[in-house]
Amino acid sequence: MWFSSSDSAPRARGEAVEKQAEKWLKRQGLKAITRNYLIRGGEIDLIMQHGKVLVFVEVRYRRSTEHGSGAETITAAKQRKLRRAAQHYLITNFGNHEPDCRFDVLSGSGEPVAFEWIQNAF
Repeated sequence: MWFSSSDSAPRARGEAVEKQAEKWLKRQGLKAITRNYLIRGGEIDLIMQHGKVLVFVEVRYRRSTEHGSGAETITAAKQRKLRRAAQHYLITNFGNHEPDCRFDVLSGSGEPVAFEWIQNAF
C-alpha cells in the first residue's frame, strides 16, 4: 500500500510524543522496560517500572484540549485491548508470579507538549 508523506506525519508525531513521554516518566522516577508491546488485537505504548510496580502506560496526544483531553478518548474497547495485551505480557514474562501492576495514562497536549499523568487510570 502506498502512503503519502501526509499519511506518515501523524504516525511520526505519535512516535515523537511517545519518546517525549518516556523521557518525562523517567524524570518522574520510572524505569523503561519496553516500548510498543504489540500483540494481535492490542498494543501497549510503554511498559515501565515504578518502584516494585509494573506500569502499563497509554500515551495520548492532542494538539489542543478544546474538545477534551487525550485521556478522554480511551474507550472501554481500548481498555479491553490494553488489558488483553498486558495479560499476554504478564503471562509471557512472569508466568504465575505476576508483579503488582497498574494502568496509567499520560495525556499530552500543546506545543511544547505538556503532560498530565493519570495513575491507576482504569
